[in-house]
Amino acid sequence: MIQEIQIYNTLTRKKEVFEPLVPGKAGLYVCGPTVYGPPHLGHARSAISFDLLFRFLKQIGYKVRYVRNITDVGHLVADADEGEDKIAQQAKLDELEPMEVVQKYTNMYHEAMALLNLESPSIEPRASGHIIEQIEEVKKILNSGYAYESNGSVYFDVEKFAAENEYGKLSGRKIEDLISNTRSLDGQDEKLSGLDFAIWKKASPEHIMRWPSPWSDGFPGWHMECTAMSCKYLGETFDIHGGGMDLTFPHHEAEMAQSQAAHGKPAVRYWMHNNMITLNGQKMGKSLGNAISLDEFFSGNHPLLEKAYSPMTIRFFMLQAHYRSTLDFSNEALQASEKGLERLMKAVAKIDSLPVSESSSVNISELSANCYAAMADDMNSPIAIAYLFDGVKMINSIADGKSTIAAADKDSLKSLFNTFVFDIFGLKGEDQAGSGNSEVLNEVVDLLMKLRADAKANKDWATSDKIRNELAAIGFDIKDGKDGVSWELKK
Repeated sequence: MIQEIQIYNTLTRKKEVFEPLVPGKAGLYVCGPTVYGPPHLGHARSAISFDLLFRFLKQIGYKVRYVRNITDVGHLVADADEGEDKIAQQAKLDELEPMEVVQKYTNMYHEAMALLNLESPSIEPRASGHIIEQIEEVKKILNSGYAYESNGSVYFDVEKFAAENEYGKLSGRKIEDLISNTRSLDGQDEKLSGLDFAIWKKASPEHIMRWPSPWSDGFPGWHMECTAMSCKYLGETFDIHGGGMDLTFPHHEAEMAQSQAAHGKPAVRYWMHNNMITLNGQKMGKSLGNAISLDEFFSGNHPLLEKAYSPMTIRFFMLQAHYRSTLDFSNEALQASEKGLERLMKAVAKIDSLPVSESSSVNISELSANCYAAMADDMNSPIAIAYLFDGVKMINSIADGKSTIAAADKDSLKSLFNTFVFDIFGLKGEDQAGSGNSEVLNEVVDLLMKLRADAKANKDWATSDKIRNELAAIGFDIKDGKDGVSWELKK
């Protein structure tokens, strides 16, 4: 079933046909969270964007190895080479060991991702579990001549690398501008240039998280972990590297340079970045005081929220925007998504009870082709969703007796909606989130509908009306049409 798909490559600034290194297989690495606080909407945007890619690649026949890391060491405050480790800083505030902080917030991240119905990655490595691999990468870069040791730390020599390779091409930065903006820093610390970044950092006496190395007791630089772990699990060159747009510089730019220096060739063939989430046009962030955790969304416990929003509402809200577009949060937008999701799920529930005819007046093949074409065009989920809502109109038209559908087309329609709504978009009805008994519920109600039909056939109007009235009392809407009976569960 594998078809040609196009993805936007940040490196080349254009859509390209995806041609994996190994036909039928895809290697995907995505930067996961730094686990020093509760998961928030930004974490969800990146995770859902690449969960969508993971699901779609598998659906069209690829065997995918999806690696998403956990950063539990080396990410310093202000994303810099100086200062305290973000996790160690939180450990002091919480009066916990750093790895207690890591475990606490990793658990919270996993719980939130499960509620959002994310599939688990194939491998989820932790930076602290790959110190040996990171030390080996540092050695390779030193041997290549693109790094130097200074007072027990090892720094990547950006200007030397840039003299022989392109630096800044991923983020669109010019090395000349970067150099001019950092000249004032030269000579003020142990770096040759303010542009240089740590690939191994000597630990200060008060630094809690440290490991022995040939250069000092210290810890790896933030950028080094992804280079080492992607290489270990996907090879020196692999297909796709993903992450948030805010990681393009310096993190991914540094990764790209490190890998080239260590292995003498580019590591990544396609760079994919999801865009940011804003709040009424302003970037969401802790420092701005407008960050909202996922738990606060699910509970409604935040002054900016008018109500609680379910995990599936959050997921559908994000899928309604293209992963490369800015997504502006508002209560109005989430409530519109909530209504749209409810309409979609009601239509899915109606398919089984649609009356069949000898011929169809609807074109399911065209609908299916449009949905797949939208997704093959750089994961264009909002266009695919728009086509699904064309399908919703079809379903309602058939249910109302205004259109007809043959049995084979009805099966195709059900398969299409199940594939896109559940398998690719990863949505599920809210009743499925807890009990998983929606299929049993459908069977029970269908059985009651059959008993009611039998009662009507026997002119047992009292039993027929009792079944209808009792179901209506607990929230079911029963409709008798010329082509049969249909039902749905009202909210």
